[in-house]
Amino acid sequence: MRFLLVLLPLFLTAQPTPVDYANPLMGTDSDYRLSNGNVYPAIARPWGMNFWTPQTGEMGNGWAYTYDANRIRGFKQTHQPSPWMNDYGQFSLMPVTGQLRFTEEERQSWFSHKAETVQPHYYSVYLADHDVTTELTPTERAAMFRFTFPETDSSYVVIDAFDRGSYVKIEPEARRVIGYTTRNSGGVPENFKNYFVVEFDKDFTVTQTFSDTTLSSELEMQAGHAGAVIGFPTIKGERVHARVASSFISHEQAARNLAELGQDDFDTVRETGRDIWNEELGRIEVEGGTPEQFGNFYSCLYRSLLFPRKFFEYDADGQVVHYSPYNGKVLPGYMFTDTGFWDTFRALFPFLNLMYPELNGQMQEGLANAYKESGWLPEWASPGLRNVMVGNNSASVVAEAYLKSGEAYDYDIDTLYDALIHGANHAGPLTAVGRAGADYYTELGYVPYDVDLNESAARSLEYAYDDFAIYQLAKELGRPAEEVEKYRQRSLNYRKLYDPETQLMRGKNKDGSFQSPFNPFKWGDAFTEGNSWHYSWSVFHDMQGLIDLMGGEEQFVAQLDTVFALPPIFDDSYYGGTIHEIREMQIADMGQYAHGNQPIQHMIYLYNYAGQPWKTQYWVRETMNRMYQPTPDGYCGDEDNGQTSAWYVFSALGFYPVAPATDEYVLGAPLFQKATLHLENGNTVTISAPNNGPDNRYIQRMTVNGEVYNKNYLRHSALMEGAEIEIEMGAEPNRERGTTAEAYPYSLSRTSE
Repeated sequence: MRFLLVLLPLFLTAQPTPVDYANPLMGTDSDYRLSNGNVYPAIARPWGMNFWTPQTGEMGNGWAYTYDANRIRGFKQTHQPSPWMNDYGQFSLMPVTGQLRFTEEERQSWFSHKAETVQPHYYSVYLADHDVTTELTPTERAAMFRFTFPETDSSYVVIDAFDRGSYVKIEPEARRVIGYTTRNSGGVPENFKNYFVVEFDKDFTVTQTFSDTTLSSELEMQAGHAGAVIGFPTIKGERVHARVASSFISHEQAARNLAELGQDDFDTVRETGRDIWNEELGRIEVEGGTPEQFGNFYSCLYRSLLFPRKFFEYDADGQVVHYSPYNGKVLPGYMFTDTGFWDTFRALFPFLNLMYPELNGQMQEGLANAYKESGWLPEWASPGLRNVMVGNNSASVVAEAYLKSGEAYDYDIDTLYDALIHGANHAGPLTAVGRAGADYYTELGYVPYDVDLNESAARSLEYAYDDFAIYQLAKELGRPAEEVEKYRQRSLNYRKLYDPETQLMRGKNKDGSFQSPFNPFKWGDAFTEGNSWHYSWSVFHDMQGLIDLMGGEEQFVAQLDTVFALPPIFDDSYYGGTIHEIREMQIADMGQYAHGNQPIQHMIYLYNYAGQPWKTQYWVRETMNRMYQPTPDGYCGDEDNGQTSAWYVFSALGFYPVAPATDEYVLGAPLFQKATLHLENGNTVTISAPNNGPDNRYIQRMTVNGEVYNKNYLRHSALMEGAEIEIEMGAEPNRERGTTAEAYPYSLSRTSE
């Protein structure tokens, strides 16, 4: 409620805008044992190359900012996508007064959330131990700080380049500090550096550098842990500004990036940032909801507009260039990073294809560059290849973009198709690159449980969907019929893991026998961050095929119902302890439904494939109501680079991309009385549900462009033409609408191809 109370004065004086509802603190009350988001307040421009955050955790701690902390160590430039992936390209600024204290432990200051302002484009906090108010506001590659000092002859700013190899140089005549940081968590070439420049608007009377805990009068320092201290006397209320920028290319390029600030003052940069966020968030207008629902929606939309980040810069001629996190060269063209496709193929990339197809076209060019520079498509990039998670879901990301936008955007789809075929048939240099167990999968149609390759069933199920994505793209590109059919057949490999005895997916041994013993409540083992009850629904592209395996619609629905009816029991023996994802399921009071992690997030929508869409409508609203709040503990698990947020954004609009490599979104139930989508092509989608409300969660009747509409899905291609959707909501289910096979969403088994 604190967030809402903070906004109350604004509501009384001016009409709130989308950025006023977006709360960067949502999800920050987390730790490694229990995730309520596992995010930090990212003060940034949409998809900015650099983010900034107040730093409460120790240097190197993935939990850089936690809401329950009470001291700030610095204000850090960060590129961290997740605490589990940790950070790279990081350095910090920290104002200090009185006795010079430059180490993290000594310089940290107590603060209160009551004296903290947090918005996507702006951060401010009062540092009690130093009597300094620090404000910051960023552009994509630069930022401006405003420090308000007390009256003292001992005001300082510490520039900390962090450990593991860093460099600083003070240039007093230019009122400037330059440097670089190399601290990273992997996925970088040997020559990786993040070069930075910091320019002040006040002369220095103190200039010192440090190596670890030792101060020096030298103006230049290269060390394991280098930093700089500049200082000056200040009068009460004096504002000192620092202009900061960085580059992965060079100091010269960092200075070039500093030009993003132009000659603007702090308030102008701040207002420009506010306008940019309002423009992007305002592409979707929602009306007729509660303040909490508006807070959830725009906070989730803000998180959906951060990753993958821009990892490119503009050279002296204004051309797009990038430092390659794959081969260490500076090359032309786009590059994006800091996303894991295992998470984001599900909803985040479909959201970009709907609302930001031009940007996603640039991302596709970046993926083609990644393939040329590394020989592989990344499955988790931060900033280069990282060895985490399973699947080959770059296939979905690449295929979906082209299937939904065609040749509208200029990138090399042929190279990307070659990359998909290469990745689909080869194990990569890391188990999370290409397809681990590719030879087994090609020969047997699945990755065996008993060949010393963990999470085999999860890999097999995701490979089958990825093959479907390749099949769809191959058709679109007019590839040879034999090649198209090959991937169509491989997309049916999910059948090989279905166990009719338990009516669930189950690991299978190399000899064709199922793993034994089998516990469907066992997390990990044959599955990834979940159990069989979560992964058995990972047949995104052929739900009818799964229905047939289960014995028909009645049994399929019964299995869906069972997920919610079961107690939240679990077997954590594979991990040797209860991982946070398990705990989040356990405490949610939704049975075996684990919305805090990705594998089952689409499952709620599957009732639409079996004639009971009202159950989807019930559970979608239930999940939005119970699992999301615009508060520091507002998520029900890891937010994961926009995926869990994009689930909410789609679901609040009333539809969701169960199978991204198709043209369809599966219907749920809208949350608001009206939503207006301003598409990039100039068309508008309006979704009106005037009698929507807490008690009215069921669709009674629906029209699209004035015509009665009884299907359980919407087509992407139809939405892109613009649409007027009218929905009558009610308190009781309509058990007639959407109950026949003609209403069901796409399933491969229901096509005649």
